[in-house]
Amino acid sequence: MSQKRCKYEIDEEEDGTTMEMLQLGAERTKNVLILMSDTGGGHRASAEAIRDAFNLEYGDEYNVFVKDVWKEYAGWPLNNMEQQYKFMVKHVQPWKVAFHGTSPCWIHSMYLAAIAAYYAKEVEAGLMEYKPDIIISVHPLMQHIPLWVLKWQGLQKKVIFVTIITDLNTCHRTWFHPDVNRLYCPSEEVSKRALLDGLEECQIRVFGLPIRPSFCRALLSKDELRVELEMDPILPAVLLMGGGDGMGPVKKTAKALGEALFDKTLGKPIGQMVVICGRNESLVSALQQHQWNIPVKIRGFEKQMERWMGACDCIITKAGPGTIAEALIRGLPIILNDYIPGQEKGNVAHVVDNGAGFFTRHPKETTTIVVEWFSSKCDERERMAENALKLAQPNAVFDIVKDIHELAAQRGPLADIPYMLTSSFSSLI
Repeated sequence: MSQKRCKYEIDEEEDGTTMEMLQLGAERTKNVLILMSDTGGGHRASAEAIRDAFNLEYGDEYNVFVKDVWKEYAGWPLNNMEQQYKFMVKHVQPWKVAFHGTSPCWIHSMYLAAIAAYYAKEVEAGLMEYKPDIIISVHPLMQHIPLWVLKWQGLQKKVIFVTIITDLNTCHRTWFHPDVNRLYCPSEEVSKRALLDGLEECQIRVFGLPIRPSFCRALLSKDELRVELEMDPILPAVLLMGGGDGMGPVKKTAKALGEALFDKTLGKPIGQMVVICGRNESLVSALQQHQWNIPVKIRGFEKQMERWMGACDCIITKAGPGTIAEALIRGLPIILNDYIPGQEKGNVAHVVDNGAGFFTRHPKETTTIVVEWFSSKCDERERMAENALKLAQPNAVFDIVKDIHELAAQRGPLADIPYMLTSSFSSLI
């Protein structure tokens, strides 16, 4: 990479205030605004991981706010994106059309400009409430309009703006905005896509997907976790998940595993199972009423996944990027049983091509793989566990936060950033 100063690095103050004058006053706490949307649980999880890492690394140096600006400040349809997203991903065709149809730059630029014409004032109000020194986007629709607002305010060179991509491979092109100070990519594949879309090498860092700091810390051993979670201390364990909303063939797969992991010849189980149902209360109820021949734990929405993953030997899940990244950190072989078209399709290749797991949508095939991993193909399971650990990037969240901190340090002590109400935006859209 060239040693020439990157034009996207933060400039020193250009309003006539010298660095010496700034250093005369006590440095104030910096405000960090993380922009996210609950369109899938991964965006909030990444935002909260970044917030927690800031708190752990820098304490009171930063005030960190995680906000869904669309939901809190904008009108319809932006304030209803969560429900619209859930509807579309349950009906695959509308989502495929929306994802691929809006991918060309000229198309999404047009519809984002149209949205900005209606809701820029509301977004501006959200930014003014928190007066951020640093804005972090963890959602593909949180780049264009906030950056336009900064341009209207004349603050593009004063406010640090970074994007953290939360898709492992096939991500939508709205993630790539050329005016960001930094773009954090979870993989080299995403980095290559960013370069093709006009970003410069000096803007891009490849650190991995930000995962909750609790996954990076020293954890109890598997034996200790099984005692704490009241699991069988000896039997190998499979973790079955369906994301935050309990999507996919969880019930059918759980029942198939319940039958297959009981050896009728020996009259005893050869494995145990943990099922995480997320917010799907009807799934929790149905599985709790089922009569099981093997040790089973049925859980709803879990906030301590690092413990359940640490207690298990393999995982079955849809191809959500956060769950995959967490499973890799824990060294779990992965069976992917579903994916959302578009942004999750590439996650399957990320796992399978690197020898960390399999993909199958058929519960019987899934069951066969698990039974073999727990009996005749233990060596295959161990090999895939090693491959998973090679792919893992447990320190990504801390690497990202430290890099943002360094960007902030380039500016020296911060003066108050002069956010103000603007009268007209139309000429700048």
